[in-house]
Amino acid sequence: MKRAYKERFYPNEQQAELLAKSFGCCRFVYNNSLKYRTNAYYERGESIAHSVLEKRLVSLKAEFEWLKEVSSVILQQTLRDQQEAFKNFWDKRAKYPKFKSKHDKQSIRLTKAAFKYKDGQLFIAKSKEPLDIRWSRKLPSEPSSITISKDNAGRYFVSMLCEFEAKPMPVTAKTVGIDLGLNNLFITDSGEKVDNPRHTKRYENKLAYLQRQLAKKKKGSKNRDKIRQKVARLHAKIADSRLDNLHKLSRKLINENQVVCIESLAVKNMIRNPKLAKHIADASWGELVRQLKYKAEWARRTISEIDRFFPSSKRCSCCGFVHESMPLSIRNWSCPECGTHHDRDINAAMNIKTVGLAGLV
Repeated sequence: MKRAYKERFYPNEQQAELLAKSFGCCRFVYNNSLKYRTNAYYERGESIAHSVLEKRLVSLKAEFEWLKEVSSVILQQTLRDQQEAFKNFWDKRAKYPKFKSKHDKQSIRLTKAAFKYKDGQLFIAKSKEPLDIRWSRKLPSEPSSITISKDNAGRYFVSMLCEFEAKPMPVTAKTVGIDLGLNNLFITDSGEKVDNPRHTKRYENKLAYLQRQLAKKKKGSKNRDKIRQKVARLHAKIADSRLDNLHKLSRKLINENQVVCIESLAVKNMIRNPKLAKHIADASWGELVRQLKYKAEWARRTISEIDRFFPSSKRCSCCGFVHESMPLSIRNWSCPECGTHHDRDINAAMNIKTVGLAGLV
């Protein structure tokens, strides 16, 4: 299997300048090629192939001499990224590719021809000094490619794609069904309720204050850039806190259970609700499910997804009676058939587990 290992690093002055040039050159090549392809289609009805753009890159480098100051590999990888973006658009998995902005997250990808990994040190093309990486673990193998990125908070990261051997975890008889929610992040069939940290809500007052300060600053001024950095750092803190919590919870679920039963929610559709969009995005259900899936694959565990339209909340887990409707305001109810009193969320988790395990038979 392949796995990306992401570490933070601190470039020296020469490396920071080189990376700034690399980000800018890649952005220019991407935007220039995208404009060329778009104009060719609207003006002549012509679809430009990837091979044509690779040949065109030679003439671009001749016209703009500063493109030669960075590795040619990253420019070629930029064109490949654009081709992948168009492929996703043609397959209706994404919208039409957008122009890249210097105000967004910056990244470049290097293959083996543009970097060297030796004795635990990583060197990139055009730089003689190794990257000052804060290693958190040893790499299982030599990277096949690396991606260097800089976020809006000014932090540098390197993601190294390595081959590793996943070790299956010991088989356990324990299984669990979980019902995702907002008051609680998720509820298990055994009655355990995991709190929703609400990271955005925790910092929303400070974030609102900084954004008001940002709106008052003159565009292009140094003071505006200082406040923009503070806003970006706070956003990064919120995102990192959320991700850290989800990793801990998903790891705990995979470690303790052989089978995890969940709902296959359409989060993109749910997030269109203007009243709940911010809260659903903050809970990040999609990221939790994504982590559960790949960690289960590594550990040889099983993720069982049930149909999103299954009436898990309205169905009695004891006798199978189904209510016609049940508003979200109803948190507890009694079954008119068998008289069992239910906690709405625990009952839903029990139904999810029952149907999820039945689907594996």
